[in-house]
Amino acid sequence: MIYLYKSSSWTATIMNRTLHIVPITFAAFLLSFSSGSCWADSTSNQYEMGGAIQAKELALSNAVTTLAGLSLIGFKDGTGSDSRFNDPSGITTDGTNLYVADTFNSTIRKIVISTGAVTTIAGKAGSSGSTDGTGADARFSHSSGITTDGTNLYVADTLNSTIRKIVISTGAVTTIAGKAVSWGSTDGTGADSRFNHPSGITTDGTNLYIADTWENTIRKIVISTGVVTTIAGEAHSPGSTDGTGSDARFHHPSGITTDGTNLYVADAWANTIRKIVISTGAVTTIAGKAGSSDSMDGTGTDARFHYPFGITTDGTNLYVTDLLDGTIRKIVISTGAVTTIAGKAASWGSTDGTGADARFDHPSGITTDGNSLLVSDTNNNSVRRIK
Repeated sequence: MIYLYKSSSWTATIMNRTLHIVPITFAAFLLSFSSGSCWADSTSNQYEMGGAIQAKELALSNAVTTLAGLSLIGFKDGTGSDSRFNDPSGITTDGTNLYVADTFNSTIRKIVISTGAVTTIAGKAGSSGSTDGTGADARFSHSSGITTDGTNLYVADTLNSTIRKIVISTGAVTTIAGKAVSWGSTDGTGADSRFNHPSGITTDGTNLYIADTWENTIRKIVISTGVVTTIAGEAHSPGSTDGTGSDARFHHPSGITTDGTNLYVADAWANTIRKIVISTGAVTTIAGKAGSSDSMDGTGTDARFHYPFGITTDGTNLYVTDLLDGTIRKIVISTGAVTTIAGKAASWGSTDGTGADARFDHPSGITTDGNSLLVSDTNNNSVRRIK
C-alpha cells in the first residue's frame, strides 16, 4: 500500500457565470451552473465545491490546534481529546461538520466543528467488509478518501476498490461504482466498472472525480447515472508526463480537489502537484519536480515535495499535506509559488503551535471550512485545525 501507513506498519470566487439559485433545506441553496453544481450558505455567501468551502481566500495566522482525537490509537465517540481514531485519512466538510474516513477503524466519523463532538455515522469499528446498509450495519474496508456535495458523502473505499455513497441525514450506504475486491481499470456503469485501490475523491456536485491510485489514472463518475470514464492517465503506465487524456502519466495519484473548472491532483510518487482542465483533460505540472523529493519552497519546478498526499483549495490557493515531511504546504494557483505554512520538515510530533513550531506525524487529508484548514493527522490519530 502507498497510503495510510504508519512508519511501523503498512491517503472562489465563482467564475463569471449566470447562477440559478433554488432554496433547499438546512439554510442552504442549490447553485447550478454550466460546469456542475454546488451550494451556498445563505449567511456566509461561501460555496461548497470539491468537498470544501471556497469563494474566499483564507487569511491564516498558521496557528495549529488539535480539534479532536489524541495521539493514541483507538475508537471512541466523544468530544475533543476524549474521542479516539485509528489512522484517519480523508476529510471533507459542509462548513458546519467535518466528515472523516477513519481508515483503520473502517468507519466514517462526523465532527461538529464548533464543539469538536465526534460521532460515528456509518460502519462498525473492527468489522471490515463491503456491506451496504444503514449506519453500523454498513461495512467498509480501509476507506481513505471522502467528499461531499452537502447532502451526501462519497467515499473511496480503498481496499474494496469501490465508490460508496452515504446519505448524511440517514446514514444509508450504497455502492455506486465498482465491485468489491474486483480490481481493474474498466470503464462502465456502476458495478460493471472497476477501480484499483482508489484513494482520492472530489466532486463538483454533478460528477465525482477519483484518483485511482494503483491504476495511475483519474476517473470520472456521473453521479446521476453511475457511468465511469477515464479522463486522464493510462492504466498500468506510471510516469509524470504532461499531456491530454491518455497521453498524460501519473505515478500513484492520491489527493484530488476541484474548483469546478480544473482538477488539482497530489501526484504522490511523482512528488508533484498536477492540474487537469476538466473540459479537455489537459494535464500540466504546476509545482514540484518528478523524481526529486525534498521540502524546498520555491516556484513551480523549483519547489520540492516529499510524498504529497492530500489537497484542497480555497479557490485562490492550494493547500497540500506533504505526508513524509510532516508539513502543510501552500501553493498560489496563479503563480505556482510554494511555501510551508505549518510543521517542520522531517520533525514529527503532535505539538500545537504556530507555523514551524507546530508538529504533525504523517498528515494525509485536508479540507477548509472557509475560515480554517482542517487536517487528518494520521499517525497522531487526530484532527488538527490551522487558523
